[in-house]
Amino acid sequence: MNQVVSNVVEKNLYGLTYQAMLELCEEIGEKPYRAMQIMKWVYHKGAESIDDMTDISKKTREKLNSRLVFDLPKVLLDQPSSDGTHKWLIQLESGNAIEMVFIPEDDRGTLCVSSQVGCALECTFCSTARQGFNRNLSTAEIVGQVMLAKKLLGEYENDTQQSQNRRVTNVVLMGMGEPLLNFTNVTQAIDIMLNDYGFGLSKRRVTLSTSGVVPALYRLKEVSDVSLAISLHAPYDTLRDEIVPINKKYPIAELLEACKAYITDSSAYRKITWEYVMLKDVNDKEEDAFALAKLIKDIPGKVNLIPFNPFPNSGYECSSMNRINRFKEILQRQGVVTTIRKTRGEDIDAACGQLAGRVKDRTKRTKTENS
Repeated sequence: MNQVVSNVVEKNLYGLTYQAMLELCEEIGEKPYRAMQIMKWVYHKGAESIDDMTDISKKTREKLNSRLVFDLPKVLLDQPSSDGTHKWLIQLESGNAIEMVFIPEDDRGTLCVSSQVGCALECTFCSTARQGFNRNLSTAEIVGQVMLAKKLLGEYENDTQQSQNRRVTNVVLMGMGEPLLNFTNVTQAIDIMLNDYGFGLSKRRVTLSTSGVVPALYRLKEVSDVSLAISLHAPYDTLRDEIVPINKKYPIAELLEACKAYITDSSAYRKITWEYVMLKDVNDKEEDAFALAKLIKDIPGKVNLIPFNPFPNSGYECSSMNRINRFKEILQRQGVVTTIRKTRGEDIDAACGQLAGRVKDRTKRTKTENS
């Protein structure tokens, strides 16, 4: 007897937005409410299989099992820090691995997720950039990081208490990669994070960090209004060209116009966070602080000063705390709300700019630099 081969393509459930789930239910002849039912089982109760969904008929579960798989990334390494920070190295297909970091605080739990395997932007002070670039993560791989972290942190162990026990309260797309160069998959993942039937996070609690892909910023305004962080790091084009090379394509003036457009006609909470890594004798002088204040004075937001986290052969040193505090003082006197990011997870290389993972570098940049 010839074996009948099905031409139905299985989909990773974690990659389906609510709209995509509605379309799938329509394809298999199910009512629209079934999409809500499935997503609540997965994201609110932590179901790990279709068969866990006990209020769905056996026949419907069979149809869903023929179309959907639950495919989460695998943990290769689990590293807790002395300060409570947690870093996981996560296995992907083709031998690549990415990193995600959980940062607990008294009033929140922040999960930093990756959007690409490696990064193509070559920011000179970032360890991830030294790894080269391999590929974009899928929507399922981005959402899977959040789900995996919540499971590892035990959030679904007691369903009756889960709303009180959620430890991942904030998600920041600040891990490996440039999120806006993976636009479709990232925005679909954000949709699942924000959807009431998904993770149900507030728009204020999901932050996308970008080095300034200007056309994608305009597109982002049309499809999302999550919080935005801009990796600025310099107040002049000449310096930013050097340390954030994408500035050569999208200079500061163009970036600022895109940022203004992003917050125009938006909800009152939408403001820009300007990320500024403090590099000794590079961008930390008093005149740099005055220039930065003048540059962003008309755009609602705040500056987050980030002490540089060293990594081998970086070529940079961190500014002294005296200089960082002086920089903050100048900005504040110019009317700019300014904070200094507390370094977390430094002992496990989980601090800002230190994530590297294991990347099969398709750009061949690593080989070139090491030859």
